[in-house]
Amino acid sequence: MDCQPTCRLPDIRLTQSQQERRVGVEIEISGLGYTQLVQLLANLLPGQVHEVSRYVTNIQTNFGEFGVELDSAPIKELNFEDELLPEAIRELGGQALHLIDAAAEKIVPLEVVTPPMRLSDLEHIEALCNQLREAGALGSREAIYYAFGLQLNPELPDLEAPTLVRYLQAFAVLYDWLKSRHQLDISRKLTSYIEPWDSLFVDRLIEPGYAPDMRQLMKDYLRDNPTRNRALDLLPLFAHLNRDLLADYVSDPRVKSRPTLHYRLPDCDIDNPDWHFSTVWNDWVVLEQLATHASDLKEMVAAFRDSRRLSFHNLTHDWVETCTHWLQTKGYV
Repeated sequence: MDCQPTCRLPDIRLTQSQQERRVGVEIEISGLGYTQLVQLLANLLPGQVHEVSRYVTNIQTNFGEFGVELDSAPIKELNFEDELLPEAIRELGGQALHLIDAAAEKIVPLEVVTPPMRLSDLEHIEALCNQLREAGALGSREAIYYAFGLQLNPELPDLEAPTLVRYLQAFAVLYDWLKSRHQLDISRKLTSYIEPWDSLFVDRLIEPGYAPDMRQLMKDYLRDNPTRNRALDLLPLFAHLNRDLLADYVSDPRVKSRPTLHYRLPDCDIDNPDWHFSTVWNDWVVLEQLATHASDLKEMVAAFRDSRRLSFHNLTHDWVETCTHWLQTKGYV
């Protein structure tokens, strides 16, 4: 899967332990059958296939373990071969599964989950998305009920509170700009799946001099956002940092502990020839760069704070346009 470099790299590429930072990617698609997708990935990556259950398959590659799933827990857990079931039901179930398969693959997204990839290896994900498109993969525009996402799980440079605050402030000021570029499907806007942070938390986050320790930052966030359903979901990170504190606010077995952010805003528009994984990633790198340039971040946060006040200027000016102009002027885009 060779290709010309298209994925930008942030200035800070290493962790505190001097290891190259990694990012996990989740790609939701339709248009391909489950077995077809597994076989295609095994050939493209390439890798060895291990079937975990009916709709969960792992593919061992040189990059690590890729996963393929039908993104619906009830269907994944169906098991009509259970010997505890009466024989008649097992026989009927075997026939019904063919119908269930055909229906599920048209309604529920298939999900490709990458292992944590080194930043310098993301070109392979760009190539993979292009090859999936060529093979007939479809994205949000073709979804019947569910819009499909492309989610990033970027590892942070470190797990110190000041670093996380900078990333969160950068996301707050860039949220509307990112949404205008990557949230394409109206169905996602009509559900709670992809909601922004609560305004009370954003106001607190951008206050002058906001400098909490990690425990206080977690409390501030969780008080107003005790849910996975946020465009930048912090629950996996908080589960890694302090699961006991997280449990005071959230009880959700779906939350998986990992030392990463969970960026779930972008739609997957994979069948659009003008859409590219690299565009989603490179816009995330804009956030990375802003988070690591303190003076620019301070300037942007101040402008964003002013834009949230009631004034004639703010009523007649659009923050997305202001943000875009600022990013262009400063050379971020």
